[in-house]
Amino acid sequence: MAKPAKKLVIITEKILLKKIAKIIEESGASGYTVLETGGKGSRNVRSSGQPNVSDTTANIKFEVLTPDRIMAQTISNQIAAKFFSDYAGMIYLCDAEVLYGESFCGPEGCGI
Repeated sequence: MAKPAKKLVIITEKILLKKIAKIIEESGASGYTVLETGGKGSRNVRSSGQPNVSDTTANIKFEVLTPDRIMAQTISNQIAAKFFSDYAGMIYLCDAEVLYGESFCGPEGCGI
């Protein structure tokens, strides 16, 4: 049976990886996926994952499945408040359904 979820997507600078991962983990989310990424936006072209001398120009994309909008907004509010005045970043939220993810909510269940 599919479980409804919210998919939180955070795209930002790679230098923030550990700090953002800590916020996500402390929120109670069951996990996340991180991908190296690149593209163009208001702060010009960013690395497309090609090898370079420094990771300071690389971007990452976090994908976090949360059981509800409240958890997703809590995570995004903390990240935006702490980092987005000094670092490039974008956060968006999508509706999702977890089809095969027995560990998504943990052994105590989702409450969904």
